[in-house]
Amino acid sequence: MRLLFGSTRMAWLWLLVRVYLGYQWLTAGREKLASPGWMTTGSSLQGFWQRAVTAPAGGTMGIVHYGWYHHALQYMLTQHWYVWFAKLVAVGETGIGVMLILGAFVGLVAFVSGFMSFNYMLAGSASSNPVLFLIAILLILAWKIAGYYGLDYVLLPRIGVLWQNRWFLGKAGAGVVVAVPDSRESISPEALRP
Repeated sequence: MRLLFGSTRMAWLWLLVRVYLGYQWLTAGREKLASPGWMTTGSSLQGFWQRAVTAPAGGTMGIVHYGWYHHALQYMLTQHWYVWFAKLVAVGETGIGVMLILGAFVGLVAFVSGFMSFNYMLAGSASSNPVLFLIAILLILAWKIAGYYGLDYVLLPRIGVLWQNRWFLGKAGAGVVVAVPDSRESISPEALRP
């Protein structure tokens, strides 16, 4: 596992996986950006949501087992959120594709990719989403090296990770030092009391 998900010797594999997933999202997003049903009226997303919440004749809804998701989609339909949400989906898919292909913030972008695939699956659209979801999970696991041949090679050393970034923690977090006892030492209960 350490070799597969943590060694830069495997970065070429994650480059291929990352670019494949990015291309899938970029293609889907560009089609939506060119469609008035996504970018103007939102009618394409409206139709998708309506199919997800409506049971076909003699059948069951795709999301019948997820009542909370059915109610969420029904609420968004009633509120006409599809008009602005469709634009968000189109731009989001395109952005995910571009960021993955460039290798920028791969772990975070792969998480968003997986979240979008998961939502499509919850709405009853299998298509290629299970495969895209699995690839996103793998990229999340390989976040340290997945962008090695990409912008993460430059970005991650400069920015660091949020839990170690002094800029993110602010001045109060910059001086915090955490002492971790050696696991071989025994600590008395009195030493742990304030």
